[in-house]
Amino acid sequence: MAVNLRTPIEFFSVFKLKTRERWDIGTPLIIVVLCAIGLAFIYSAQYSVERSSWEMQVYWLILGLFVYVGTSLIDYRFWLRVVHWFYAGSILLLILVLIPGVGTEAYGAQRWLRVGPIGFQPSDPAKIAVLLAAATILMREKVGSVGQSLGVLGKLALAVGIPVLLILRQPDIKPALILPPMVFSMLYVSRLSTRFFVGALGAFLLLVGIVAWDGARYVKFMEENNYSYVNDRGKYEPHSWLPLGDYQRNRIISFTNPDKIDPMGISWNQRQSLISVGSGGLLGKGWTEGTQAQLGYLPRAVAHNDFIFSVIAEEKGLLGSLTVLSLFGLMLFNGIRIAGLARDRFGTLLALGVTVLFSVHVFVNIAMTIGLVPITGIPLPFISYGGSFLLSCCLLQGLVQSVYRFRKDFT
Repeated sequence: MAVNLRTPIEFFSVFKLKTRERWDIGTPLIIVVLCAIGLAFIYSAQYSVERSSWEMQVYWLILGLFVYVGTSLIDYRFWLRVVHWFYAGSILLLILVLIPGVGTEAYGAQRWLRVGPIGFQPSDPAKIAVLLAAATILMREKVGSVGQSLGVLGKLALAVGIPVLLILRQPDIKPALILPPMVFSMLYVSRLSTRFFVGALGAFLLLVGIVAWDGARYVKFMEENNYSYVNDRGKYEPHSWLPLGDYQRNRIISFTNPDKIDPMGISWNQRQSLISVGSGGLLGKGWTEGTQAQLGYLPRAVAHNDFIFSVIAEEKGLLGSLTVLSLFGLMLFNGIRIAGLARDRFGTLLALGVTVLFSVHVFVNIAMTIGLVPITGIPLPFISYGGSFLLSCCLLQGLVQSVYRFRKDFT
């Protein structure tokens, strides 16, 4: 079935490179290169540590290969039949992680479930569940009718809102940054009215204003009571109805005013990240020669995951950083191209949703390391260390490959 798309995807869809081949080779090659880069710099970031995480990452990569290939071989329309079960399972996992004694707490947040020695974050499958649920809801409406259907928008808000609220209870603010752009991109190609997007923009600005107002109240509360931002975290939380922890408010304030909150504490990671990126120069200091990570100034607990781009920038310089950005750019370009080749609306929505999801991950992670946005803990796809995140990335890109394999000009 032909899909009526708006100009951006129509433009990218004209790049029909070898569209009658069964597999798109470009994205898998890029993924392999990104994974190799990630493995090398996970090793480098923990070069001076007796026990490195790179060995465990190898096992995750092997498992991720099977996930990617297996997902690619399955017709993506299969997910229409199991989306309800997948969504319900992800919600169950999000509930389980909040139960004391079941979920594992680390760094003041309860985000992990453990099965023996292996831990994973239920928020990773929840992102996939939201993508599938949103695509399913929008696929079942004719193009042009969604803007007049408050019932459909209500279902979509419910499908997205339930997992987001559960994740915020952990607490984890990442889905509030990642999921809305993905959903709005899917709504965009569903041809909602302009008034809807104007209203959504107004709601977003209102939300930003509420967060800013709450932050001002937080600062006033802490200073009037002579509380320490570091040692008295949690004091303000009962006085606010926003689902934010004080440590999250500290991150926002440390970004807008780095000297207000302990510069040797919450602002330390970002300061050291900026030094890492800035000291790399054009060609970098050389692999395993980055002083920020090797000497522990860039904390070893985050250097190999959230701040791995800082390690790459310090050791391979501007050219290495641009190489990584170029690889991601090619992957995202290819994702939009595949969205334009999809045989139906469901395939278009899946490919576009995955592409936007990866775009937000890449932008926010790199912007975080160079001080453009507050620290959020969003990892870099295929490069940062992490098992459940890596597997979710492989499954998502496997969906895009499946959309390509079963595209409209498939013979």
